[in-house]
Amino acid sequence: MDDVKVIFDQIPIRHDLASHIMLLGIVQGFFLAFVIFLRAKRKSAINLFGWSLLVQCLVFLDVYLCYTGLMKYIIQFNDSTEFLVLLITPTLYFFLYTLLERKPITFKKFWPHFLLPLFYVVSQFNYHTSPVEVKLNAYLSAYHRSLGFVDVPEGFDYSYHYIKDQFRWLVLFSFAFYLVLSLMLVIRTRKKGWTSSKNIKVDKYIFSRNTVIFFFVLMLTLFIIYLNYDDDGGDHIIGMIQTVTIFFTSFFILSESRFFEKSWIADKYETLTNNSIQFETLEHFISESRYYSQQEISLKKVAEQLGTNGNTVSKLINSETGTNFNDYINQKRIALAKERLLDNEFKQLTVEAIGESVGFKSKSAFYNAFKKHTGQSPSAFMKQNRM
Repeated sequence: MDDVKVIFDQIPIRHDLASHIMLLGIVQGFFLAFVIFLRAKRKSAINLFGWSLLVQCLVFLDVYLCYTGLMKYIIQFNDSTEFLVLLITPTLYFFLYTLLERKPITFKKFWPHFLLPLFYVVSQFNYHTSPVEVKLNAYLSAYHRSLGFVDVPEGFDYSYHYIKDQFRWLVLFSFAFYLVLSLMLVIRTRKKGWTSSKNIKVDKYIFSRNTVIFFFVLMLTLFIIYLNYDDDGGDHIIGMIQTVTIFFTSFFILSESRFFEKSWIADKYETLTNNSIQFETLEHFISESRYYSQQEISLKKVAEQLGTNGNTVSKLINSETGTNFNDYINQKRIALAKERLLDNEFKQLTVEAIGESVGFKSKSAFYNAFKKHTGQSPSAFMKQNRM
C-alpha cells in the first residue's frame, strides 16, 4: 500500500481549457436531463432523449475525472462507465424511433439492443471486483504511464482483458450499427411524405436528421482519435465535442419554447388544465380506427369522442406536430391515399373515388391537399411509383 500512496501523490491534478469545456457540457447536460425528467411524460420520446443525455453525461463525467486526475480520489470507480458507452447509441435510437414512429419502446420487443452492454458488464466482472492496485494500474496505463505501476496481488486473473482490449472496436461497431438503423428510420419517415410546418423552427424530421449527422460526426471523430491515440488520452476531445452538441441541443429546445412568445401569458390555452389527454391517446384513436377517413370529421366531434374539448385537442396537435387540426387529418388521409393509389385492390376506383374513400368531399379538395403534402398530383405520384 505504500507504493500505492506514493503513486497517488504523484498523479497531477490538471485544470485547463479542455477540462473547463467538458465540465460546462456535463453540468448543462445534467441540468437539461433533469428538466426533461421533470416536465416530460414518462413514455414520451423526449423522456427517452433525457435518458440518452443522462447516459452521455455519466460517461463524460468519468472522462473528466480521468483527464483532470480527480479519479485518483475514487479510483475504485475507474472504467465503471464503459458499459454505458455502449448504451449511448441505443438510447439515441430509441428516442428517434419513438419520435418518428410514434410507438413506445418496450423491453419485450427491444431487449436485443441491451445484449452488447450486458455482455460487456458480465465479461468485466473480474475487473470490477478487483483490488485497488488493478484499478490504479489501469488508470496509469491510460493516462500516466511515465509514473510506472504498482504491484498486483500474485495470481490475479487478467482474462477479462481479452474483451477489454476490443472495447474500442465494440464502440465503433455500436456507432456504425445504430447509424445505419437511424438513417433508415429517417429515410423511411421522409418517404411517408413528411412536410415541415411553418409554425415551428425545427421540426421532428430536421431534429432527427441532425441527430443522425451527430451520429456520423461522432463516429468519425472516434475513429480518428482511435487511430492517433493508443490509450484514452484523446477522450477529452470527444468530451469537448459533446459539450458543443449539448449546447446546440439546448439552443434548439429553447428556440421552440413558448417562453419567448409575446402572447404566452395571455395564451388562450393557459387555463385548460382539466380534462387533458395525452397525444398518444389521440393518435391511437385517430389512426387505429381510421376516424380521419370520415368525411364529416370535425374538431368538435373528435373532442367529444375523447371526452374533452376542441381547444385541448387543437393545442395538443399543434404542440406535438406543429400543424393545425385540418393539416394533421389531411396528412393521414394522404398517407392512406398513397397506399390505395398503388394498391391493386383499389385499381378499379378512379382517383376521385379514392380521394372520397379516405375522407375528402371533393376532387379539388383531394388534389389540393395531395399536392400540398407531397409536392405532386395524384396522377403524377402514380406514374412515378408504379412500375
